[in-house]
Amino acid sequence: MSSYISTELRRFVAERAAGLCEYCLIHESDTFLGCQVDHIISEKHGGATEADNLAYACTRAKGTDIGSAGGSGNFVRFFNPRSDRWADHFELFGAELRAFTDIGQATARILAFNTLDRLQERQALVLVARYPSLQALQRTTRPYA
Repeated sequence: MSSYISTELRRFVAERAAGLCEYCLIHESDTFLGCQVDHIISEKHGGATEADNLAYACTRAKGTDIGSAGGSGNFVRFFNPRSDRWADHFELFGAELRAFTDIGQATARILAFNTLDRLQERQALVLVARYPSLQALQRTTRPYA
């Protein structure tokens, strides 16, 4: 396993994400510390350093966690931006990110989506029409069945 992520791979991951944190949908230019390339499945859990296992994430990301206990006490994996659709697990309600699946709830809890500082940050961006961005809105809509 290698932690080295080439400049080209970092650029690809950032461009694929349209500069958004793939978890909370904030744009990298709207958060103080920007975004970083993060392993979806951490290396310590056997995750590879390749495009399909990398996400663009704000610096308040998940670390090496891959899941958490759900409401039933069973292990629940986190949202995976490569295989899951954001709108299938979360919705935006103003500045609040609401989770409505076990996967969404575990992810939102561990990534602390709705702490006071994060809500205030997003609310300030809502007031100046910077959140959600057009690219973020595209991820928040579910197609009609």
